[in-house]
Amino acid sequence: MVQINRRKHERFSLLPAYSAVEVRVPGGRRLSGHAYDVGEGGVRFELDEALPPGTPVVVRLDLPGRSGGRVMATGRVVWTSDDPDEPGPVRMAADFARVAPLAALAERLSRAGLARAA
Repeated sequence: MVQINRRKHERFSLLPAYSAVEVRVPGGRRLSGHAYDVGEGGVRFELDEALPPGTPVVVRLDLPGRSGGRVMATGRVVWTSDDPDEPGPVRMAADFARVAPLAALAERLSRAGLARAA
């Protein structure tokens, strides 16, 4: 079986313990977690609470390292792990509709020495 990569942007792996993410959902509630990988088009992360696909989110991501920094993005949740046997935080992903600053994100990801995600 051949897998097709539908992504438009390269993804970079992050060390979850060092890549904090805060997700704001409608109503202003803020949820904290960790990011696993990120690219110009979105982020894969975990939170203690599942967000259903389609949920609009504002994401604040703290990138590690000297060339890291804080990134703010708006988007929507595109998938959520729904394995009821998986204990602990819930993994999910969000597509970015808007990233501030996008040029800085692309440059920082390429300079940060992060491994490219599969």
